[in-house]
Amino acid sequence: MLKTVAAFDRIGEENAFAVLARATQLAAAGRDIINLGIGQPDFRTPDFIVEAAVKALRDGHHGYTPAVGILPLREAVAADLGKRFRVRLSPDEVMIMPGGKPTMYMAIVMFGEPGADILYPDPGFPIYRSMIEYTGARPIPVPIREENGFAFSAEETLRLITPQTRLIIVNSPANPTGGVTPKAEVDRLVAGLERHPDVAIMSDEIYDHMLYDGETHVCLLSYPSIRDRLVLLNGWSKTYAMTGWRLGYAVWPGKLYDYARKLAVNLYSCVNAATQYAGLAALTGPQDECARMVAEFDRRRKIVVAGLSKLPGMSCTTPKGAFYAFPNIKRTGWKSKPLANALLDESGVALIGGPDFGVLGEGFLRVSYANSTENILRALDRMGEFLASRKAA
Repeated sequence: MLKTVAAFDRIGEENAFAVLARATQLAAAGRDIINLGIGQPDFRTPDFIVEAAVKALRDGHHGYTPAVGILPLREAVAADLGKRFRVRLSPDEVMIMPGGKPTMYMAIVMFGEPGADILYPDPGFPIYRSMIEYTGARPIPVPIREENGFAFSAEETLRLITPQTRLIIVNSPANPTGGVTPKAEVDRLVAGLERHPDVAIMSDEIYDHMLYDGETHVCLLSYPSIRDRLVLLNGWSKTYAMTGWRLGYAVWPGKLYDYARKLAVNLYSCVNAATQYAGLAALTGPQDECARMVAEFDRRRKIVVAGLSKLPGMSCTTPKGAFYAFPNIKRTGWKSKPLANALLDESGVALIGGPDFGVLGEGFLRVSYANSTENILRALDRMGEFLASRKAA
């Protein structure tokens, strides 16, 4: 019998893909399924970005690129971040990645080992905890509370730091809650971290363009006191509707950059060449379609929050970012995952149960409004009919 190392028994996964597979299976069998589960914009990648990739292929960009990414793209990332957040950034700090998850993986394996603690948001993106457990480090959940607008609390986070803490993961705007942490709270966190110079920070800012109600993004690169231990995660997937292109970037400090480069060489050699030229076009080309997409998400957000709040036993805090709502279902009498499963199987609405994002996700569902208004309204009707007719199992 084959015997793998124990670490592989600790790997979790992202259940949104399991729900997507089940929804696809039901649709293939003839069911009318409305998918509000997957975190993927329902818009096409803008045509000029697609054409840039096609041109790159026609121009002969078929080979390997540097493991850290082509220089023009790294320069464009540095210029974009510099312009938006008034930070000085060298392209030699930027690394092009095949999506966002490799940055999570690399940062966590750099600091995770038995005896180490890594703090992560709960509820939060499930891969954080999965990779922490894989390394043998102890995952320490940072509570993300509804009563706090699903922003993290600097005070609560700082209280969890011990001599064993090696890395803190923060995410704003946040998946799965849509929460946005205000600048004053980020200021307090950074000030507190100045007392813990041996603790690294990974800031997942993949939704930084998707903000509503006048919110502005607070980029952790803007804080000089933590720049030498900050890993920034970002990319093109959400902003430019490029999830399938698998294109992201990271900003790495000091010697961590070369560690990340070596991991890239060992893991995947480099990022797809034509995709990098598409990313270059996205950053340097017109931003109109991205702005229109965010405006449409904002319109849907209001419909989703109003609709969920009218459903029997549900309430919904208004999300300030990303394209998720995280309604509270506790008064329905249902547990989260049984309700999500029943809504898919019986009503044809795909959602994600809150516990798939952490222990504190119980009592909530994640609703993605990256779907058409028509489908969102149909889904809300089906959910209302289900809750009115079915008691908790």
